[in-house]
Amino acid sequence: MHNHPKHPLLQSLVNTLRDITLSPLVFRHTLKEITKILLYESMRTFPMQLKSFMTWRGEQHVECIDESQIMVVSVLRAALPMHDAVIETLNLSVSGFLGIKRDENTHKSHLYYDRVGDCSGKTVILVDPMVATGGSLCDAIEILKKKGAEKIISLNVIASPEGIATIETMYPDVTIYIAQIDERLDENKFIIPGLGDAGDRAFNTL
Repeated sequence: MHNHPKHPLLQSLVNTLRDITLSPLVFRHTLKEITKILLYESMRTFPMQLKSFMTWRGEQHVECIDESQIMVVSVLRAALPMHDAVIETLNLSVSGFLGIKRDENTHKSHLYYDRVGDCSGKTVILVDPMVATGGSLCDAIEILKKKGAEKIISLNVIASPEGIATIETMYPDVTIYIAQIDERLDENKFIIPGLGDAGDRAFNTL
């Protein structure tokens, strides 16, 4: 299931990313701002738990999110600014990282790095800016499921209709929050209109 928030600020921020004159610093900052909006939308119905702590008026019982049961997983390297945005907000959550690279000839993805611990009982917030064919995201979801993830929420900035359809077909229980769905994939499986390589633009690599 995917959710596509129709907020003017969100759409404006996404469209700003398409400007190729943006500096890497502004590109990363904009990715973070988009991620925080998507995170807000994704946690509207998140369960709350009672927590006790001392306030200036003495001990108080309040409802809070149990961040210890949340794991934030990013797909290297383009998702790192998004990862920062989530853990800045949920600073008691745990983190994991997956290195998944797409072969530009076969368009298939392969895992080259796995630094994700046991996900048993946890809600995993999976972040990756671009969903083209959906192959990398499907691979990441499969890894998280094998590690015991109880629930998976995917935050993504731009996707193709084909990529969204692939994920919804293979993993209908995963909830996707997507800022913008673009027109299509081209013959090379790149998103049109897209915004270029998000990792290269975020970190100024050649």
